[in-house]
Amino acid sequence: MRVLIADDHDLLRDTLAMFLEAKGDIVVSQAANLSEAHQLIETQDPYDLILLDLNMPGMNGLDGLRTTIAMNGGQRVALLSGEATREIAEQALEAGAAGFVPKTLPAKSMINAVKFMAMGEQYAPIDFMTAIEDTPDHPLAEKLSPRELQVLKGLTEAKSNKEIARDLDITEPTVKLHMKTLYRKVGAANRTQAALIARESGLF
Repeated sequence: MRVLIADDHDLLRDTLAMFLEAKGDIVVSQAANLSEAHQLIETQDPYDLILLDLNMPGMNGLDGLRTTIAMNGGQRVALLSGEATREIAEQALEAGAAGFVPKTLPAKSMINAVKFMAMGEQYAPIDFMTAIEDTPDHPLAEKLSPRELQVLKGLTEAKSNKEIARDLDITEPTVKLHMKTLYRKVGAANRTQAALIARESGLF
């Protein structure tokens, strides 16, 4: 079985490759970004499964996933992520992904998931897909939509509009639009003030 892991975190990529290769029947190739992955797909023997990190360079949200799936007449591609929402996981599966694999998955479950997907099945962990989304019972949270909450969380983490857009798989103008409405709802004049209000209220 041939597997390609594309992830910009060297340690995670190496660890995952080590776990998979320890099973003896899996040969792993590695790439640090999407263009490297595409180069390997174009020049190497076909892969049984390709694992793509959602937030690595070149992905541009789910666009990178869709492009990779369509390469060379069709590829089996799964999304790998440590922070994707259930909504993004569902969108990935709808786009034709072989599966969605949280980076928090135990090693044994990860190996089973890889084999399952390589055999042609679609994988997503039941507990992740059925978990109730966190909607904190908080006076500030009640004022905001789920998407505005996600954008506000990004602001409290000092992320740029571009980073927030990439994390949530939306465009930068959409991020700005959500910021404008959430500023009004929380009574902030700018992103720094909004982040400060969120932190002081204990929302995040």
